[in-house]
Amino acid sequence: MPGILVLNGPNLNLLGEREPEIYGRTTLADIEAACRALGETLGVGLDFAQSNHEGELVDRIQAARKDRDALVINPAGLSFTSVPILDALKIFPAPVIELHLSNIHARDEHHRHSILSHAASAVICGLGAYGYLVAVQAAARLAGATPEALPAPLRTGLG
Repeated sequence: MPGILVLNGPNLNLLGEREPEIYGRTTLADIEAACRALGETLGVGLDFAQSNHEGELVDRIQAARKDRDALVINPAGLSFTSVPILDALKIFPAPVIELHLSNIHARDEHHRHSILSHAASAVICGLGAYGYLVAVQAAARLAGATPEALPAPLRTGLG
């Protein structure tokens, strides 16, 4: 079974409580449950993790190189500062989907430009918690792991 790592950065453990006007009221546990349900439908295994520590995120990315077919990462505030995470993503050999709950391009000056996007296969932002489901589906598709039972537009895209 193909495997996807869904990795979450600092403060995402407080989703639902922290700035709900920006990030919504959905918790990370709610998001994980929805992603796992989608993973079952897609026939992919999910490893879901969160850390407030940059080095732990780097360690998880490095370990995933050996046994994960794709990576979905919401690096949170580290999007704008973390060269170590950027370097780890650059050596990840499979698709990387960078994910943001808010539309970072419409945010304040400190939250507009992710340095990690250079290492991403795709970037999803502004869809709130639903973005996680879009990211998991995109990661599965880019990893060649979409089941034939899905309708063609979902399975193959438009091209």
